[in-house]
Amino acid sequence: MPESSAAAPAPNSTPRGATVLYSEKLHPNLWIWLVAAGMSAAGILVFAPISIAAGITAALVLFAIISVLLVVSTPSITVTPDTLQVGRATIERRHVGAVSQFRGKEATAERGTRLNGLAYLCIRGWVDPVVRIEITDPSDPTPYWLTSTRRPEQLLAALTTS
Repeated sequence: MPESSAAAPAPNSTPRGATVLYSEKLHPNLWIWLVAAGMSAAGILVFAPISIAAGITAALVLFAIISVLLVVSTPSITVTPDTLQVGRATIERRHVGAVSQFRGKEATAERGTRLNGLAYLCIRGWVDPVVRIEITDPSDPTPYWLTSTRRPEQLLAALTTS
């Protein structure tokens, strides 16, 4: 089975001396933090029969765990003159084909009914716009990457400049 150019995890840093053309981290929105706080507050309900102090402690511990998981799992998008890194996947820019952006209903269709099962996804539900990046590597079975981005115009511009 041929190796995929997207298969190997890449380090979370750009090569030394590389010029970064575009960089973005897909941090959670405010409403995600509110949901995390609400889920953590459930710890009070579970442990309140033991004691209120135990409930509050459980809620704080749960919020700390959820916060760490949200921050650690935040993917980044980095474009340099030679590489594109989306989340854990990295590919050489020479294997990047057509790039297109979608918003609203079109973005929903790209994430849903138009989605190819072989596509590489870096989707965050709290970020509506998506960018579709065609992969032209003949040894890679992945037809395209689909990634959420808050700034699709800038990502598109960075990927279409040489």
